[in-house]
Amino acid sequence: MAILQLTEESTAVELAKRHVLFVHDETTDGFITVAKKTKSGKFQQYHYKPEQLAEQLSKWMGEDVFFSQNTFYKPLRRIETIRQLRTLYIDLDCYQLDFPPEWVLGKLELESFNEELPEPNLVIFSGRGLVLIWLIDPVPYQALPLWQAVQNHFLDKLSDLGADSKSVDAARIFRLAGSVNTKNGVQVDVEYRHGYRYVLREIQDEYLPELKPYVNPKRKAKRGRPPKVAQLFNTYRLHCTRLKDIVTLVRLRDGAVTNYRETILFLYRYWSCCVVQDKEEALRHTMDFNTEFTEPLPEREVTTATRSAEKAWEAKNDEEANTIARLKGFPGAGYNISNTKLIDWLDITEEEQRHLETIISAPEKRRRNRDRTREYQREKRGSVTRKKYLDAQKGKTEDMLFLLEKAMKKHPNAKGKELAELLGVTPARISQLKKAAQKLNGCCSYIRGVALRSSYLKIFRGLNSPFFYSIYWGTYPPERVRRRRSRSRNE
Repeated sequence: MAILQLTEESTAVELAKRHVLFVHDETTDGFITVAKKTKSGKFQQYHYKPEQLAEQLSKWMGEDVFFSQNTFYKPLRRIETIRQLRTLYIDLDCYQLDFPPEWVLGKLELESFNEELPEPNLVIFSGRGLVLIWLIDPVPYQALPLWQAVQNHFLDKLSDLGADSKSVDAARIFRLAGSVNTKNGVQVDVEYRHGYRYVLREIQDEYLPELKPYVNPKRKAKRGRPPKVAQLFNTYRLHCTRLKDIVTLVRLRDGAVTNYRETILFLYRYWSCCVVQDKEEALRHTMDFNTEFTEPLPEREVTTATRSAEKAWEAKNDEEANTIARLKGFPGAGYNISNTKLIDWLDITEEEQRHLETIISAPEKRRRNRDRTREYQREKRGSVTRKKYLDAQKGKTEDMLFLLEKAMKKHPNAKGKELAELLGVTPARISQLKKAAQKLNGCCSYIRGVALRSSYLKIFRGLNSPFFYSIYWGTYPPERVRRRRSRSRNE
């Protein structure tokens, strides 16, 4: 009996390894989360690098084991820590509609796959329902709005078959093959259909309708042809970026946000609800975020102080509340907080705004626009970037400092105007070089010792001016000396 039990356990581990390695191949970067549901209903989680996970699976096998389909840049399973988006997925709770999983899969094969939806790479039979998984070429966090647009489109197409709207966030975990679902005692099985990885943009082009941006009815339509590709889910993109900004702000302050904890957690919980579309998951993320403060709030206070955020999110998803809000001129129900208010509430400084993406003031926005315009004009002219230009100017200055030092040694009593004539620059430039030499405290000697003499010789030998030659060699060029001697003989 013991031998049989060991064989069954080994088989479960092999099933789990195949499942994990099929989703997370050699292109995987970041941490993968493995979670196990405890008797209290909470998850015990651990985070592994791809090369570690397959070896550690035997410790996790058993009942109610899950793993993340996407990866995270640090061991923390939250939306704002996404490293790679590697899969698309929809959880079909078909048991709630009394549809057998096999019948649902057959219906999709006949009516939907390769028509309304691409064919999934694998199907997880989780015990009572189905999970459809599509593998995609890894894309970074910045592609989250497009990724979410595809997820929501798939969710809409599969809503009649019990698609779970709470299972479409990027930090979602699903059951692992070989584990057991304690709700019905059935082992989780996986059907592998093909190994082709889709490209997210190709799915958008082939399966999604043209996405149109929201237009405020009070504003006049802009002239000209409408854009071919609309900005994808402006509101969702805004919530994602603001969520990331609030995390960045806390890190910039090293977690010392004692006077702002309630406000920060309220904003974080609201934006998490908007992004995750699951109030329980958003609350869990908020509790995790609270632990990053130097002085965290008690868990009960976190829940009560941020409860209004959850209510606002529920109103945001209410059609009647949205209609009333739009009639009043708002984009929709829920909180529509301006950057000015956020900056005022959180006392965000100008220096901190330079590290944020969307929570910025009007002056900071104008500064970024100027920088973008300057870079665009520079690229249009074919000019080098400002960094390359400054590096080149620095090199030229070092060369001129070297030449100036030589000239001053050769002509110690020469004035600035005379040195300028020798070097072919203006007297003002000589003054600048002298000041630079004084600030650098002997930089010229350092440059002379470090610079390769051969490279300078190539430069100087290529110069026709005898002054540069005399500065370096302390004498006139040989051909000039020969010409003088021959001229004196002829005379």
